This record gives sequence, C-alpha cells and structure tokens, in this order.
Amino acid sequence: MTTETHPAPVRTALVQMCNVDGPAANLALALERIDAAAAAGAQVVCLQELFHARYFCQEEDGANFALAEPVSGPLIEALAERAKAHAIVLVAPFFERRAPGLFHNSAAIFDADGSLLGLYRKMHIPDDPQFMEKYYFAPGDLGFRAWNTRYGRIGVGICWDQWYPETARLLALQGAEILFFPTAIGYIPADAASPEVRRQQHDAWQTMQRAHAIANGCYVAAPNRVGTETSPAGSQIEFWGRSFIADPAGAVVAEAAGDDEALLVADLDLGRIESQRIAWPFLRDRRIDAYGGLDRRFSGEGQDTSPDQTRAALHPEA
Repeated sequence: MTTETHPAPVRTALVQMCNVDGPAANLALALERIDAAAAAGAQVVCLQELFHARYFCQEEDGANFALAEPVSGPLIEALAERAKAHAIVLVAPFFERRAPGLFHNSAAIFDADGSLLGLYRKMHIPDDPQFMEKYYFAPGDLGFRAWNTRYGRIGVGICWDQWYPETARLLALQGAEILFFPTAIGYIPADAASPEVRRQQHDAWQTMQRAHAIANGCYVAAPNRVGTETSPAGSQIEFWGRSFIADPAGAVVAEAAGDDEALLVADLDLGRIESQRIAWPFLRDRRIDAYGGLDRRFSGEGQDTSPDQTRAALHPEA
C-alpha cells in the first residue's frame, strides 16, 4: 500500500511496441518487454493501448470482435503471473469481452503480488476517420478510479481520455500520484504528408498531458505504440511512438524516439508531489463552489448575454 512518505524513487517503465497479427504473438512480445523492464529494475510497468492486437479500429469489421478477451481468460492470467513473478505493478490495456455482444476498451491493473486490483474501462470513445471506436466499445461504466499499489497510488485513463482535463483532475483528487495514459495515436496519410501538421499534432498531444501534470502536481506517463499499421482494406496509421513521462512541474523527464520500439525507464520521486503543490497551490485555490456548470454539455445554452442582462446581474440593487 502507498504511504505518505516515499523514501526511494519509484522506477517506472513504459513499453513502446510495434504490434503484429494475433493476440498470442503480441502477448509473447509484451511479456518479453515486461521481463526486460523488470531486469532494469522497474517496479511499475505500463503497456500501450490495446497492446495485444493491431489497431483494428481503422475500419468497422465484425470479425475483429474475435480479438476480445474476457477478464477470466488466459491473457489476464498470464499477465497476473508475470506481475507476481517480478513483484511489479502492471497496467495492461486490452480489448475486453464483458458479455456476448458487449465489449470495452479496458485496462487491467495488477499489484506486485499478481492480484487484479481492478479494471478501468475507457470513458471517452472517439469516432473519427480510422479511429472508429464507437463501433467496437461501449463507454466505460466504472468511473475514474485510483488504486493503492505496493509502490504508490496510480490512476489510469486510456488515449482519448487524456485530452480531457476532467479525467486528470478526478484521478488526482482521488490521490493518484502517477497518471498513466496508455495510447494508440498517430498520423493518417492525409496529415502525414505535411511536416507542419505532424509537428502540430504531436505538440498538442504532449502539451495537453504536460498541462495535466502541471495543473494537478503529479506525474503523467503516456506509452504509445509505434510503427505503421495497415488494415485489410488498405488504410494506414503511422503511430508516432514518442512515449514520455512528465514530472509534477510538466517537464519531460524521459522520452522515446518516434521510429522504433523502446523501453522507457525513469525514476519518479513521488515526494516531489507535495513540494510542487505547495509551490503552485492549484488544488488549494480551486473554487469548488463555482464549478457547477461542469456537469452540463455546454453551459451557454439559453443564457441571455445582452448588455442589459449583464448589468442587471452585476448591479442587482439598481
């Protein structure tokens, strides 16, 4: 269980892999990377989004549902055994078959004794060209959660979740010290032709997560897949890799390259979280009495913003 003091840094590893065909082959590759991370002294290891399959959401094909795995199946058992064997905390995102016809984009969270602490089911589900996830995944129904582990308290979101400030804030408010955002993000051909578009997209992705680290005073870790994946219909995504970890001040303390597989390892001083929050007391100064509109899709609907209405609101005694 996590404690209030952290006498030693937590060695954290992100696995950046090229995916191949078939869950069994990808599991074998991931287990090799987990072994390598443990050999490097990692205590917490996080795999990329949907680590056990190619990114099949480039198209809508019912045959892809056969890639899904139940929580009670051999995939989860193998991961639990490896977490226990190495005494590591493991975050493993996978395509979950919850019930006949019901599927999620999920992550299994294992403690260092191999026990399954719980699941996170992706809450924000995209539906964009070549990212057709709404066809495959039901929205998560477990909420945003943080877990105590042997090496600290962690929170997990998945890919599209990382673009929402609410995700990071709710995890931080539950005491998460490291936010993990396993990812599958890259360039589609229409964007990849422009170096400027490529730069802008990557910068936006990293900047957003560095902002989460700053606003919440915690670590943010994002493992991404790498390599070009071609669907049976011929569409392609060039996954840009560049997995990274940002510290509580938003500085990137470790980053992988964008053109090859990588095992990214960094020592995270969880004691920095309190000192950073004392220096930049964003949690102290939150106006929790004034945030009621956050539970609305768009808070400007139906509001009169005329000058007369504004003056009346500012000067009710007039």
